[in-house]
Amino acid sequence: MKKKIAYLAISLVFVLSALTVGVQPAEAQGAPATAQAASASAPSASASKETKDSTATEAGQDSLDNEALMDETMAVDSASVAPVEEVGFHKALKTKFIEGNAGFMSLVALALVLGLAFCIERIIYLSLSEINAKKFMKDLDAKIMSGDVEGAKAQCRDTRGPVASICYQGLERIGESMDNVERSIVSYGSVQSANLERGCSWITLFIAMAPSLGFLGTVIGMVMAFDQIQTAGDISPTIVAAGMKVSLITTIFGIIVALILQVFYNYILSKIDHLTSQMEESAITLLDSMMKYKLTRQ
Repeated sequence: MKKKIAYLAISLVFVLSALTVGVQPAEAQGAPATAQAASASAPSASASKETKDSTATEAGQDSLDNEALMDETMAVDSASVAPVEEVGFHKALKTKFIEGNAGFMSLVALALVLGLAFCIERIIYLSLSEINAKKFMKDLDAKIMSGDVEGAKAQCRDTRGPVASICYQGLERIGESMDNVERSIVSYGSVQSANLERGCSWITLFIAMAPSLGFLGTVIGMVMAFDQIQTAGDISPTIVAAGMKVSLITTIFGIIVALILQVFYNYILSKIDHLTSQMEESAITLLDSMMKYKLTRQ
């Protein structure tokens, strides 16, 4: 029980730390380029009266070129000065969280945190319960056939996991009939299977609660939208769109939470099935080894 509480506490701390550390908004890199405007000095035209026409034409052409250059420089300056704003994932998620009515979104987030805590606790427990069952049973069979029953018991005590536990229970009754040994292994195997599935009911509860809370937020958001329409006395697209947006955001987040927890839950079920098959195979191997041991001692 203490180990389970410790696993659950570690899982809850891990989930909370993972959710609070978000991806910070990406900052726009690079400072705006400072364009250097070329100030063209206008040529002083104090020519004689005979060359006035040609000089005026050249001065007009230079003035047009200078204006075009200044317009191009100003356009580059305005483009470089305009800030490039990039919204990060963490900031966008926070904005949608606030838009979706923080009350219901907090309940959905709480369901995600608690569900992930139970999932991680089960994954840690099941991972620690896994052993190399074939190698374990090979060593155990060698000790039983050599008559070292106490050494086989010590091996079971020093090995973690349900496979070693059911083997120890069978070795404790090696002097009794095979029916009693088999009955003891089956009974203790049921207890170990129940320990493997402990906490899975809470995960299924949070999987069902997350979309339900989202749908509840949707219904309440629609009711609030109709209240705003009634207060305004007119069906305004702005009012309807705002209410529907708030209600649908809660539904989206509820479905996403349920999908995340469902993936973890299926992974946990696969590990439980793997351990259960290991227990059944090891129980059959143990019964065969004990039968051979009894036959050699008769």
